[in-house]
Amino acid sequence: MGRVLFLSAVAALGGILFGYDTAVISGTTDIVSGQFGLDPMATGWYVGCALIGSIVGVLVAGILSDGLGRKKTMLISALMFSISAIGCAVCKDFTQLVIYRIIGGFGIGVVSIVSPVYISEVAPADRRGTLVSMYQLAITVGFLLAYLANYLVLRGADVTSSAPELGTRMFNNEYWRGMLGLETLPDLLFLILIFFIPESPRWLLVRGQRQDKSEEWKALLEPGILKAVIIGACIAILGQFMGVNAVLYYGPTIFKDAGFEDPLFSTVLVGVVNMVTTVIALAIIDKVGRKQLVWWGVGGMIFCLLMIGLYFLPVTSLPTWFMLTFFLLYVFCTAISISAVVFVLLSEMYPNRVRGVAMSIAGFALWVGTYLIGQLTPWMLSTITPAGTFFLFAFMCLPYLYIMWKHVPETTGKTLEEIENYWKKYARKKNSEA
Repeated sequence: MGRVLFLSAVAALGGILFGYDTAVISGTTDIVSGQFGLDPMATGWYVGCALIGSIVGVLVAGILSDGLGRKKTMLISALMFSISAIGCAVCKDFTQLVIYRIIGGFGIGVVSIVSPVYISEVAPADRRGTLVSMYQLAITVGFLLAYLANYLVLRGADVTSSAPELGTRMFNNEYWRGMLGLETLPDLLFLILIFFIPESPRWLLVRGQRQDKSEEWKALLEPGILKAVIIGACIAILGQFMGVNAVLYYGPTIFKDAGFEDPLFSTVLVGVVNMVTTVIALAIIDKVGRKQLVWWGVGGMIFCLLMIGLYFLPVTSLPTWFMLTFFLLYVFCTAISISAVVFVLLSEMYPNRVRGVAMSIAGFALWVGTYLIGQLTPWMLSTITPAGTFFLFAFMCLPYLYIMWKHVPETTGKTLEEIENYWKKYARKKNSEA
């Protein structure tokens, strides 16, 4: 078990880079917008451009991981993170900054597919939920590291400094360079440790059986597999419209609009709650079950989102602690349910022979939703107001709950082969009805 834990921990390190790259943007938005004169839509593009890279990354991740192997594909993602972090630190203008953010987004898209897949393929059935959840825990660690880096860099920055040296610019008057460039440190650790893990044994087995890539795509149209792919895509994209990434990307802006004096510190609290709650989810996911966590967690999310929306209504005059309390409680409910469950479900729902491609389709849906939220949140906050935005997020939780209730099987404790047989039974039933 110790060896499996080590392999899972190394693969999960990709989640730290995922989390850091995703969350670090929140501390740079204001200064980048001011320095380059960005309007709300251009600001949305700055935040969302990396997600274009993520969409491309998830589209090719399945092909890369099925063709080259899980290990080499993780190595590719680590290299993309390095190029992005260094490029953002030394870029000359906004265009270059966007290009390097897109490259980093490509790394996010790839690692969001291959790391959970690798862990699910090396983990025993009774520990798979816990081990795959390590990836989500690593994401929250990345969030917290990004929030802390943003907070500490800003605290030490002297925005009046005009010294031309890169080091001074990175941590003073253009401190966004330092925030983005510090990602290089966790990436080096990930890059080195990848060389100490073997290839996934399930990938090696399937590679020996695979004859034609086109057969893999044809298999996606089989009734049982097709249903699993559609369900995975639905829960992936709907999860983004429940406010999770809006909070991660625009947390400081939301806290600032809510009247907080130190929005970045409040964002650090979000990161702490997110990480601690994920530790709890990791400990109970294989005992409580995937669907039970979703029922209670999403129910709590709806209530908290309604309370946050109530805070922002002009007719109310509630204290800031009210908003902070329900904001942190919302993060708790999110972290213990959909955030902890989504990568576990997506990594175990699909048969071995199509897992890479099917995960790419689900990942594509997830990142399309993430891009739309990243791009549209500034517009929603200014057009339909913060109250309307949070009420909309609460409403979008309802179709997610319905799909989980009616169409997603409980996978806790089942082997990957047993889950595959569930979809085969569905396919046989559909064929007998035809």
